[in-house]
Amino acid sequence: MTGFAMNNAIFITGTDTGVGKTVVTGLLGRVLAERGVKVITQKWVQTGCAGVSVDLAEHVRITGKGEEYFQKYRSDMAPYVLEFPASPHLAARLEKKVIDAGRIERSFRRLSEDFDFVLVEGSGGILVPLSEEEMTADLVERLRLPVLVVAENRLGAINQTLLTVEAVKSRGLWIAGILFNRLSEDGDEVILKDNLRIVARLTGEEVLGEIRYNEDADALYEGFLPLGERILEKLDGGCPGLSS
Repeated sequence: MTGFAMNNAIFITGTDTGVGKTVVTGLLGRVLAERGVKVITQKWVQTGCAGVSVDLAEHVRITGKGEEYFQKYRSDMAPYVLEFPASPHLAARLEKKVIDAGRIERSFRRLSEDFDFVLVEGSGGILVPLSEEEMTADLVERLRLPVLVVAENRLGAINQTLLTVEAVKSRGLWIAGILFNRLSEDGDEVILKDNLRIVARLTGEEVLGEIRYNEDADALYEGFLPLGERILEKLDGGCPGLSS
């Protein structure tokens, strides 16, 4: 396998679209920023937006950094912003564009040179196609990024999470952990609690815990803080099996 392990970056993928990757990316960015780490986020392909990445704007808001802090890096933070709300390959095709993974990789490496840590939020799941020839997972593998899996905690989460973990492991990538995200106050507690247990047992991966639904931003962060610190502890320990 080509490439190298990136211990100053992490790829945040979801088991589906809309599972909370953006919020997790912003929260982890805030944990790093409050530690004094020079951190930046990246969204390789943003769809459903005209000119400005709404996900990046949310990252900036949650991390507490002003827009001016990132202004000169905007083009590298969001190499592709497309209007149609669909998979990157389709959104690009409808705009008569082709997503060049090499361009994304160059943007990532420039950010890695200027910042202590890069948080990359994926578009949807790990196997979402960037083009007719390449999936998101192909680029993650080439860069050999550790992966954080975010799953919405709900009925049906088990299968989606196991499939995502299997796809990541099949490429020899290291999973920094699995985070469950509760997007509402609804749901059967018996099911939601067991989702964490059975996924940990069947995957052998660390289920870091659950982000509980909370409309209060500061309370949400306080609940996330120990989870974020655990992710960073694992990254500080290195990524087994990913050395060049």
